[in-house]
Amino acid sequence: MGLKFLSEEAALPVGSMKAFDIDGEAILLIHLEEGFFATQAKCPHLFMPLEKGKLVDGGKLRCKFHRAEFDVKTGKVCQWANFPPGIQALNLFRAEKDLRTYPTKVEDGRVYVEM
Repeated sequence: MGLKFLSEEAALPVGSMKAFDIDGEAILLIHLEEGFFATQAKCPHLFMPLEKGKLVDGGKLRCKFHRAEFDVKTGKVCQWANFPPGIQALNLFRAEKDLRTYPTKVEDGRVYVEM
């Protein structure tokens, strides 16, 4: 599918994120000090929107709903869902799963994702 335009670079300040639909795929664009990163937009735990989450510890994304945390650069699980108490029982059926990530490119002030 190639490079797909997501956003103007200036429209997404450092420390923010925004979800986009690209050809039917939900992508979350995240702007960190180190640059732009793109992941799937839904948490792999119960498919809740990660855009409602929070960036923590300089590059981790915490899901608002069950507090799973992911490294936005690699998509790797840092901590699996642990909230509210008792959610761990569901985790027996919902094993840890990393986020899908997508390469990004900034060119002439525009942010693209490689699909």
